[in-house]
Amino acid sequence: MKVLPVHSKLVAYLKKRHLEKKFEKQRLVFEHNTFHPSLGTELLEPKHMRIWSFRIDKKYRAIFIFREKNVVEILDINNHYK
Repeated sequence: MKVLPVHSKLVAYLKKRHLEKKFEKQRLVFEHNTFHPSLGTELLEPKHMRIWSFRIDKKYRAIFIFREKNVVEILDINNHYK
């Protein structure tokens, strides 16, 4: 799986919350196995929109879409509980 470069605003969001290392670790797991159990990858509602998420840690998730076969774009990183 190829993950497109993350937008600079998302990089700033990660840095502000000290999540760069956690994100990089999870991104590598994601690239190797998109549905690895530690990621908790899930299709979000409404399902017809085809927007997915994976876990960065217990609090934060990365929101993404499949651009084409084996290419993913991360659209957002957010607090899963807000």
